[in-house]
Amino acid sequence: MIVLDHSMLAGKTVLLTGAGGGIGAETAKAFAQMGAKVLLADVDQEKGNKVTEEINRQYDHVADFYPVNLANEIDTKKACEDIFSKYGCPDILFNNAALVITGEIGEVPVEEWDRSYLVNLRAPILLTTLFLKKMKERNSGCVVFVSSSGAAPYLGAYEIYKTAQVEFCNALSMELEGTHVYTYTIAPGLVKTETAASSIETVAKAMGLTTEEFYRQNEEHILKAHDAGVGFAISVLKASEYHGQEISSIQAVNEFQSSPTLPSSTCVEEDREVSSAELFKKIKNTFDTQYNGWKERNIFERQWVLRDFKKHVGVPAETVKNEFDRIQKDLETGEGFQNISPQRLEKLLAYWQHQLQLLRGFEKDEQKFFAYSQEIKEWISDIQMLLNQIEH
Repeated sequence: MIVLDHSMLAGKTVLLTGAGGGIGAETAKAFAQMGAKVLLADVDQEKGNKVTEEINRQYDHVADFYPVNLANEIDTKKACEDIFSKYGCPDILFNNAALVITGEIGEVPVEEWDRSYLVNLRAPILLTTLFLKKMKERNSGCVVFVSSSGAAPYLGAYEIYKTAQVEFCNALSMELEGTHVYTYTIAPGLVKTETAASSIETVAKAMGLTTEEFYRQNEEHILKAHDAGVGFAISVLKASEYHGQEISSIQAVNEFQSSPTLPSSTCVEEDREVSSAELFKKIKNTFDTQYNGWKERNIFERQWVLRDFKKHVGVPAETVKNEFDRIQKDLETGEGFQNISPQRLEKLLAYWQHQLQLLRGFEKDEQKFFAYSQEIKEWISDIQMLLNQIEH
């Protein structure tokens, strides 16, 4: 269980959109528990007021509510002007608001695509634009975006704009390098909320499942709204570390609970003599096993893993698989390693080191952790050995 205290964000101001219910409401409560002044924004005034009143009863008036329709630029700018005049520029802008549009591409009216664009992409860009200049002037601040599962059937009119938020964040993070203004994207994971209910029903139907069957198949991956909200809130404590990354709520929770010191590399046994071709075959088999395993995961988890891979390696996993397949054919025909890219191997090495760093957060069983970590260390060792052989 995570223990939050007022010293964590004491003196900080957070603007949280989509705070009227579900994960947003739980995030707002967590921010308040961490000592922040919480500015809640939501289109639903009744829900927003209810959450704000609940927080203020418990934490002595640390929350303020702004009823705002983020699809309306005038409405959004007016709310921001009020915030500037009363609180100045927030320390943290958390773009959580979302409008889920479901339906088959070609059947969803263009007007619905427009509505989704206004809330799911234009609003975060507008809010960032309104607050970023002040953050850069004082050289401090944090802008957080919320991603989803990525491309998914019958969710195109929603997921496309959420994915665009990730790319917007990536571009912004590059422009902010060298400053103390940080930005990253966080995915909530699979959470049973009112907002998610209709989209899950649509996706489940498209997969030939009932909603109950879908949840049952994915029960190991379902988070409570409270846990996802806590993950959202505590993630800002590591904003500088997460800068430019796409993380998940459960990752933030697990890394907060346990931050082991794991080796960034492993020692190579000097007496182990393996040919370059044998090493490559091992590396390829390891990657192929991972790749095939990713393809078998549920759509939400699969999309997150594949995006995380692309983030660290620089290309889609399918590109690496195709490259490795071509290299294997070259080896079988006696052409050697003419087409192998040391840079690609180095990127894959860094990705497996990244997986090693994350393992502690995802695996609490000590015996399993030891077994899995030893396995990943062997993958890393194989690549290091092959790189040494290629370079020499």
